[in-house]
Amino acid sequence: MMKASDLFVQCLEQEGIEYIFGVPGEENADFMMSLEKSSSITFVLTRHEQGAAFMAEVYGRLTGNPACCLGTLGPGATNLITGVADSNMDRAPMLVLTGQGATTRLHKESHQIMDAVQMFQPVTKWATSILHADTIPETIRKAVRLARTEKPGAVHIELPEDVAKMETTAKPLDPKRFRRPVTDDKIVNRAFDLIKAAKQPVIIAGNGCIRRRASKQLRLLCDLTGIGVISTFMAKGAVDKDADYCLYTVGLGKKDRVNCAIDDADLVITLGLDMVEYHPKLWNPGGDKAVIHADFLPAEIDAHYHPEVELVGDLAHTLWMFNERVQALGSSARLKLDRQLRIREEMTADLEEYKDDDTSGSIRPQKAIWDARDVMGPDDILLSDVGAHKMWIARHYHCHQPNTCLIPNGFCSMGFALPGAIAASLVYPDRNVLAIAGDGGFLMNVQEMETARRLNCNMVVMVWEDSAYGLIAWKQDDHFKRHTDLSFDNPDWMQLASAFGWHGHHVEESKRLKVVLASALQEQGPSLVVIPIDYRENPLLSQKLGELTCPI
Repeated sequence: MMKASDLFVQCLEQEGIEYIFGVPGEENADFMMSLEKSSSITFVLTRHEQGAAFMAEVYGRLTGNPACCLGTLGPGATNLITGVADSNMDRAPMLVLTGQGATTRLHKESHQIMDAVQMFQPVTKWATSILHADTIPETIRKAVRLARTEKPGAVHIELPEDVAKMETTAKPLDPKRFRRPVTDDKIVNRAFDLIKAAKQPVIIAGNGCIRRRASKQLRLLCDLTGIGVISTFMAKGAVDKDADYCLYTVGLGKKDRVNCAIDDADLVITLGLDMVEYHPKLWNPGGDKAVIHADFLPAEIDAHYHPEVELVGDLAHTLWMFNERVQALGSSARLKLDRQLRIREEMTADLEEYKDDDTSGSIRPQKAIWDARDVMGPDDILLSDVGAHKMWIARHYHCHQPNTCLIPNGFCSMGFALPGAIAASLVYPDRNVLAIAGDGGFLMNVQEMETARRLNCNMVVMVWEDSAYGLIAWKQDDHFKRHTDLSFDNPDWMQLASAFGWHGHHVEESKRLKVVLASALQEQGPSLVVIPIDYRENPLLSQKLGELTCPI
């Protein structure tokens, strides 16, 4: 016999869970006492449940395995939900653990009681409550399997306080993992016939391509054929940014240079693309493009997305099947795509325009991103918060390896970068970790500065200060030629850094930024780098993209 909370922890151990991030409460006290005895699971006490959820999300995105975020009932559960929704929509595996009052009081009005399971259902793959101790092994096995299964996401388990105290003779289940289903040879042949007949094919790589097996096979396909790859925000690094076939990133909502390659294409191959990443109405407004859909799941039904062929199954295996067929063709598989190369050259020139900028008082976004890329190695990890800086990171920061630039894209929540950087530093303590946040997003989870200091995380957060919600101002200006009052005041950043025991740097001169960033990345413990950002560049970029014409 053992206590249910002990069994719960043993089941998590059996599943290989390494981290639980959270804020415990009275209703999960038994679970916490059981967790304290674990030798393989690390509990990270956070300063807010939302920070815990973002930490678990980033762990899941970087490893492909779930971590847990934990809150108690009521406000503890509601505080988790933003990070949980962000994780689920961006396809990160996660277990969400919440406490609950005793089952003897759930049928009536009672202190802090609310239906957390029903609340989590819209933002998880599955949400359930443990009603009997003997069901714990099956529930956790199912939860982890669902969280990991393509497309990955969040799963919620509620453990009422009286159930946690129950005695049980149940034992953890042994996890068994199987190969994913693969697409049929005949369907791959149909798709490959379309590729062979195409003169100007292009690939749009989505979230599914950042899995390393998929990225490896995609790179091989492009090495053999030369087909250009346009990445969504989520797919950065699926192909190396220095490869001739890398056409950079799409998804700003405005037509950019890389959109010209889609306009020009007689076949668009979408790989692991979630519709939320870049909606087809933006790149296929007439709904008349020939499309091959390759993904783990069938295509979403949409008026602007009618694939000629659907390749449903393990994406890496689908790409491997393509590569078998390409290799059989030999040198004749190589396409001459000069127009795609010209688009890459023009975009590269955009990225390099301000690399030697030498201004004082404020720093251009393009220069800040260039310097960040310059000091970061191929395997180092950059995390973006949400704000105007996200648009600049999306357009100007490009990667050598998958999963080295993490951007909230689907649910698109502010407050992601600081707690996310903590998790990244735990997963990869030997890599540089740099988070970029606006002053608005950074202060939304500023309390986690204490968590970073307590854990002595080696990480840098660069805050772009404009004392306003800059992205909202940018969008209002685009639509209405003016914006509402979106300004606010900020703390003394260096005093803030000192109060939390962080290293602090304030940089106003462009020529100093690279040196300061490189130095901060070498400091022991967390560092804050604050720069006044020149968002006068925002409308200039809008104007530039609005006047863009595609090469003939």
